[in-house]
Amino acid sequence: MGQRQEPEGMDLVHLLRETTLRLDLAGARFAGRNGLHPTDLRALISLLDAARAGEEATPGRLGAHLGLNSAGTTALVDRLERLGLIRRVRDTRDRRRVLLEVEDRAIALGQSFFGPLIDRAFALLATLDAGERAAVHRFLSGVRDAASADDGGAAR
Repeated sequence: MGQRQEPEGMDLVHLLRETTLRLDLAGARFAGRNGLHPTDLRALISLLDAARAGEEATPGRLGAHLGLNSAGTTALVDRLERLGLIRRVRDTRDRRRVLLEVEDRAIALGQSFFGPLIDRAFALLATLDAGERAAVHRFLSGVRDAASADDGGAAR
């Protein structure tokens, strides 16, 4: 039986899948070493991404982003707050509204584990010219957007 010919570029799809798996395993190691559930790590990343984008993070936004119901979101926020990784603060414009902020301790914890990986990624990026970085950005953005589609990225 002959080997099936894969479409051009499929090697990149396989490489992306392998990279995603390895990053997920690194996240699981980080979570395990720090007494966290993988969902806790995803929540912290979501909150950090919101802060970086200048977006307010509420429990509702966090739950929607992670696909959790309100009871699951409350349990998650309670757990992260109890661990000293996030804090609830009242919105200064609407005191009824609660915002979530990541504590410095969580940032330092993440940096201690993921910092070397981030440093290596920056070193790799430094070897690329602007056009190559733009191509990588287009590809990763496109894959992210496809994965974010309501139907899981399936073609319509």
